[in-house]
Amino acid sequence: MQAIYFTEYGPPEVLHFGAQPRPAPQAGQVLVKVHASSVNPIDWKLRQGDMKVVSGFCFPKIPGRDLAGVVAEVGPGVTQFKVGDKVFGMADAHLGGANAEYALLAAKAAATLPAGLSFEQAAAVPLAALTALQALRDKGTLTEGDRVLVLGAAGGVGSMAVQLARLLGAGYVAGTARAANHALLDQLGVDDAIDYQARDFTQVPNQYDVIFDAVAASTYLAAKDALRPGGRYVTTVPDPQDVLLGGVTSVFSNKKLKLILAKDDGADLHQLAQWLGAGQLRPVIGRTFPLADTAAAHRYSAEGHAVGKIVLRVA
Repeated sequence: MQAIYFTEYGPPEVLHFGAQPRPAPQAGQVLVKVHASSVNPIDWKLRQGDMKVVSGFCFPKIPGRDLAGVVAEVGPGVTQFKVGDKVFGMADAHLGGANAEYALLAAKAAATLPAGLSFEQAAAVPLAALTALQALRDKGTLTEGDRVLVLGAAGGVGSMAVQLARLLGAGYVAGTARAANHALLDQLGVDDAIDYQARDFTQVPNQYDVIFDAVAASTYLAAKDALRPGGRYVTTVPDPQDVLLGGVTSVFSNKKLKLILAKDDGADLHQLAQWLGAGQLRPVIGRTFPLADTAAAHRYSAEGHAVGKIVLRVA
């Protein structure tokens, strides 16, 4: 099969497009003929070696977590899917492998493609939407009527978060983005689009029950005054100093710091599929690249200004 792979950590130039062995499904897995995948910041951070302690030094590595495609084989014990089913999901965090013509997916972490959703749209969903859902619902304990602020609201995770906040019952949703992206936030139903280059949300106290920082735009210590009493600051990429000092402060404060690392939860993915199928949730795709141009997609993602998700066309 053709795949993107790398044999050493480094810049985008270490990515190669070429032949790799086609994997075989083990117990509880399905082999998916991938039609679309995506690029998330975690992919290029892993490629450049930021996560060596976790990812190790076994090469070659095929990057990518998100995938959508058609089941080509089923492993022992898999009963919920059959060959020919259209599915989407998030590949195992340690194995990756989604940026390829074929990839393995745990059956328990997969869902049926909603009717009317393209493979490219579905590939934009898993990691971003699971992160947003679990951040708001589980870490942010969002309840009916809460006031929510999403930092990085025009990005892949943020654009999902502002929609999911409303679906989870938020009474007011604000989001930060460059002024050029405020029209998108309006389309997504944001009550207050904040131009972070012109307005500092931290200077207005007691505004939000939940602040979800989807892009490491701030810190708990900087943002806590903007939280209401009992508020929660949830972040995806915590600053080490903030985790140390903010974590200690959080222990003695009624305003809490929470960290989120998305889990490949099949039940959550099925819930997302229902919202997608009903038209209540929509993926935002900023740019699409062919699989062979994944290095260019990594460079674009690392610039930090991508709108919505970066999708890879595989087949």
